[in-house]
Amino acid sequence: MAQIVPVVLCGGSGTRLWPRSRADKPKPFIPLVGEEPLFVATLGRCADREMFASPIVVTGSPHLVHVEGQLDDGHGQVIVEPVARNTAAAIALAACRLNEDDVMLVCPSDHHIADCDAFIAAARRAGELARDGWLVAFGITPDAPETGFGYLRQGDEIGDGAWRIAQFVEKPDRERAEAFLLAGGYSWNGGLFAFRAGTFMDELATHRPDIARHAREAVAAGHEDGRRFYPEAKAFGEIESESVDYAVMENTDKAAMVPVQMGWSDIGNWHALHLAVDADEAGNVARGRAELVDCRNVMVDTDGPRVSVIGLEDVVVVVDGDEVLVTTREGAQKVGKLAGASNQ
Repeated sequence: MAQIVPVVLCGGSGTRLWPRSRADKPKPFIPLVGEEPLFVATLGRCADREMFASPIVVTGSPHLVHVEGQLDDGHGQVIVEPVARNTAAAIALAACRLNEDDVMLVCPSDHHIADCDAFIAAARRAGELARDGWLVAFGITPDAPETGFGYLRQGDEIGDGAWRIAQFVEKPDRERAEAFLLAGGYSWNGGLFAFRAGTFMDELATHRPDIARHAREAVAAGHEDGRRFYPEAKAFGEIESESVDYAVMENTDKAAMVPVQMGWSDIGNWHALHLAVDADEAGNVARGRAELVDCRNVMVDTDGPRVSVIGLEDVVVVVDGDEVLVTTREGAQKVGKLAGASNQ
């Protein structure tokens, strides 16, 4: 069986993880869960050369130094976007650099997956479906009524461990999210996809012809510089910014899903990170010089100054250099709105 090509999307600044995540070194490139940066862990999950080809990383010039510093020498290529145009365009660039029959596994660079064996099994099944012409999303088995994720509603079964996607559901309110869990048949949309390069471009051309045309033009007129590929800037700049979900997945009649339970987290804010790392029996996490007394579900992450916390619950304290963040669990979603985060 032909190798699957990992396509790793590397963009954004991770402002909701300020002050640890900054514009000059954002979320994918710092160790948040364990000792490895999330980008390195993403590459590591696709390191089996029998199953996976060398990766394609799609990024912008601000992240280039980090990508190349953490990408193995001699393996993979880097597509440097002239401007950010969201995931549909980024994936199209990679698809246009591949043969039509190549199967792409689209992976965000800043997610955490605890169970790599489950990920590999899902990727293998998704690859099989992709070769049969399906556009496959990983459906993350939900374990809580999350309101911060989109959902996939499971449709008709199309084979062992695979279903059609009956509906893409926008981020629900709490009541609807709780109803989804009770009903069953709903999964989180984790932003991981598999499809043939040719199938993706055909569907993109059908539903968003301008994106497909400009992406093809940008690649055709682009140039290589070592392992880097630079699409032609003018053609790429004509592309409207749109996610792959809106542009293709919600419109195609070939959308399928592989449900998987693999300890997934998008590490979307400090509360999500708290849940993803090991805590003590009171739910506390202390990283760096910290002392917690009579606390429950408190996370302290300090890179220097000693932090002491007494008698608090559901609080996150982060110290990075001369910046200090203190937030409740509920407030963690709003960290990106701080002036310090937006002006980093």
